[in-house]
Amino acid sequence: MAPEEVLDIFRDCGAILEGHFVLTSGLHSPIFLQKARVFQYPEKTEILCKALADRIRAEVDGPIDLIVAPAVGGIVPGYETARHLGVRAVWVEREAGVFQLRRFEMEPGARVVIVEDILSTGLSIRETITAVKAIGGEVVAAAVLIDRSAGEADVGVPLIALAEHKVPAYPADQLPPELAAMPAVKPGSRGLA
Repeated sequence: MAPEEVLDIFRDCGAILEGHFVLTSGLHSPIFLQKARVFQYPEKTEILCKALADRIRAEVDGPIDLIVAPAVGGIVPGYETARHLGVRAVWVEREAGVFQLRRFEMEPGARVVIVEDILSTGLSIRETITAVKAIGGEVVAAAVLIDRSAGEADVGVPLIALAEHKVPAYPADQLPPELAAMPAVKPGSRGLA
């Protein structure tokens, strides 16, 4: 699947929003990729995640035992990608602010691919890697539908992205005037109770 086809699916679903958004990273951006607008359509989600599974198969040497996704955003693409790979899908969730594999077991030495929806800074992926390693898993790669950093974010393992879509992101104290003039909206899931 070509990167432009990925972005076309997001456009078709009205999932590329313009305005003033506070990303889960804390950075501010005039563009937000609202993947929930894509995930409401199982047929479109299946197209994207099948393509991601195909890329994972092509780029990861050796077997994959498990897909681990960070909650909340990674659960849907993690599950659907795992379905196409024929492996289990589990997720980590925050407990006392730290990602934990609370509801599932993982065999020591399991070969894991982290699947996330959108990558901006890579923080959720790095935190997921830490959680997997803490219980003896081996993270062989991370995979995302869209890399907003266009290859700039280092997640610590090989990164597979269906598409790159670089959009500006700014610290709160460095906003351009046109962005600062708009009220900010925080559409992400980090910090939900």
